[in-house]
Order: sequence, then structure tokens, then C-alpha cells
Amino acid sequence: MAIVKKSSTQKVASKKAKEPQIAYLDKQFLEGDAGRQVRILSEFLAPGERFANEKIQNSIVFFGSARTLPMEEIKKRKKSVKGKELKKLHALENVAQYYNAARDLARQLGKWCNSQQNGFTICTGGGPGIMEAGNRGANDVGTPSTGLNIKLPFEQHPNPYISDALNMQFRYFFIRKFWFLHIARALIVFPGGFGTLDEMFEALTLIQTRRYSEKVPVVIFGTEFWKKLINWEYLVETGMINKEDLNLFLFTDSVEEAYEYITNILGEQENQLERDRRSFGVI
Repeated sequence: MAIVKKSSTQKVASKKAKEPQIAYLDKQFLEGDAGRQVRILSEFLAPGERFANEKIQNSIVFFGSARTLPMEEIKKRKKSVKGKELKKLHALENVAQYYNAARDLARQLGKWCNSQQNGFTICTGGGPGIMEAGNRGANDVGTPSTGLNIKLPFEQHPNPYISDALNMQFRYFFIRKFWFLHIARALIVFPGGFGTLDEMFEALTLIQTRRYSEKVPVVIFGTEFWKKLINWEYLVETGMINKEDLNLFLFTDSVEEAYEYITNILGEQENQLERDRRSFGVI
């Protein structure tokens, strides 16, 4: 009688088979190259669901450095550091005033947002520095406070002033920038480094080329910083931009001027929308 040798792939019939994992729950697949399209699509769709659930339709966006600290925090930290860290704190004293300015402006705009009926939020990149100041100002007055965080090896971590339901994390910069602008009604740019420059110039390019609403108010806050950093007039002199392009934004050092500039434009836009509704009726 011949003896049949059992294959290594054969299993005992009485043993219950292990249930295979569904592909979209397979972490190894999702984190690999093959899952990239799924990750990208998820980051495009999920924030929209969050905003819809929280009845958020519009945002006022704050850009600025993650490194900015209020002067009182700098003074406190200087007591316990030396060398390189002390030198960094001395440098940050040059822009320390912008933390409280961002918080104050976010607070005032937050009050204005609260008076509107169409779902406004104060939105930042969700990290420390100017982002924290923007979320903190919104939190001071009970305005929905959005943080669009990005996974980075340093500097970036969620600040404690973001509304829980509006605290989001991104892997991809380009999708994060899409959500910065998708529902934005106003943009405010405080002093910052490479990330802030990237966000500002991409927004200005879209506005200049009419790929984005020309009527969105853009405030560039901190005249001395921005005019020392960039020779805007030289861009005009060399024909790199048109003189009229400098009218796409407002330079200011005043919280009050920034507030009036933004709310006047948005108020007029809301009035026009209401006039259009009355002319055409509700569809």
C-alpha cells in the first residue's frame, strides 16, 4: 500500500481557517508604495467630512513661523539656557511682538466670525509659534479653531488651542496646502521661514494667475520684516511682476488696520451674496 506524503500547504480539515484581512485594514499595504493613492485620496476626502460634520464652510487662515515666541516666554527661557540656545532666543526677540499681534488679531476676527451665520473658523497649520497664537486667539472667544498639522521630524506638534474635532494631521504637504485654500476667505501672513514663504507665494501665484479668487483679502503683517526680506519694488522694476500685483495684498503693522481691511471686504461680499439671493430666490 502506497503512503501519501502530506504537502506542507495541506491543512487539517478540522482546523478553522484564519480569516484573511480586508485590504483597506492592512497597515503594511497602506504604508507601502502600493497604498500611496489610497493615502492621498484619504487626505483629500477626510477633512471635507470633518468640516461638513462641524458645519464649517469658510476659514480665515493664519500663516507664520513655528518658532515665534512671546517676549515673556523668551525671558523665561533665557534664565535656563546658554550658548547656541541663548543665541537663538536673542534672535527671536526681533519677531517676538508678532505672537501677541497674531493672537489679538485672531481674537478680534474670531468675534467677527461668531457674528456670521455661515460657519467660519480660524485656521492655522496647527503647530507652535504664530500658529499657536492664531488658534489661541480663536479659542479665547469660542470660535471654531482649526489646525492642519503635518508630520515632521522636528518643530511641528499640535498646539493645545485647536478644537478637538478640527485637529487634523497630514502626511502630504500639497494636500495640506489644498485645504488651507479650499475654503479660505482671507489669508494673513506673519513673519516666517521657508514654510511660510512657500505658503505665501503659492497663494499669491494662484491669485495673480486668477486660479483663485482675486477678491480674497491677503494681509502681509510686519512691514519691516517683509520689506527687508524681499525687495518687492525690484520685482516691479525688473518686470518680474506688474505694479498692479502689489495691490493683491496689504502690508500692515496694525491689528486694527488688518481687521478693518479683512472684515470690510468680507462684509461687502456677504452683502452681495445676500442681494443675489434676493434677486434669484433660494434654489
